[in-house]
Amino acid sequence: MSFFISPAFAEGASVSEPGAMGQIFLLVGFVVIFYFMLWRPQSKRAKEHRELVSGISKGDEVVIGGGLVGRIVKVSEEFIVLEVSEGTEVNVQKASVVAVLPKGTIKSI
Repeated sequence: MSFFISPAFAEGASVSEPGAMGQIFLLVGFVVIFYFMLWRPQSKRAKEHRELVSGISKGDEVVIGGGLVGRIVKVSEEFIVLEVSEGTEVNVQKASVVAVLPKGTIKSI
């Protein structure tokens, strides 16, 4: 294959490697970027979701992860009972609640 492309050789080229301090600054820079771009926003969203789940109570209208909308009938430690229509109740985990809707939203749908 070398007859198609002639090899190029660098003459007298010297490659300078970054020093130990340069590598440390680069590593610290990556950690700072990782913190502000990924870790901090994710922990902020998790905190908001924990507050949302801890604040739900009987009578709230909620949306769960699958898109199901209903009114909370009963709240226990890990689960809630969600009334999705007249006489139809579903047991779901508290963590699956995505949003709390304003009162009267189900009637307007």
